[in-house]
Amino acid sequence: MELTTKVSRILLGLAFLVFGANGFFDFMPAPPMPDQAGQFLGLMVGTGYLSVVKVLEVASGVLLLTGRSTPLALMLLGPVLVNILLFHVFMAPAGLPVPLVLAVLFTITLWPYKDKFIDLLKTQ
Repeated sequence: MELTTKVSRILLGLAFLVFGANGFFDFMPAPPMPDQAGQFLGLMVGTGYLSVVKVLEVASGVLLLTGRSTPLALMLLGPVLVNILLFHVFMAPAGLPVPLVLAVLFTITLWPYKDKFIDLLKTQ
């Protein structure tokens, strides 16, 4: 199980490092987007919001690749991944397989750290 977790952590880190860096260097062409999805992304780029998200992706990717502060990286990536999933579910379903794979990798990587996050689910 330890090997599976390490491989998933590295793959997740690589994915977010590459996709995050692509937001700045544009080395992968963007697939065609449905109208609403394109407008939504245009607004996020125009306001600078997407730049902040890409910085979080790159930083978290580096943390995951180095194995340092993995819980912090997962905490930062959780909301990002949820938004990526929701974007693809509601606006661009053709691209859904990649976020689903990322969600599986995220879950496998998170599992050994579940005790660090379980307190967030407890009520006062």
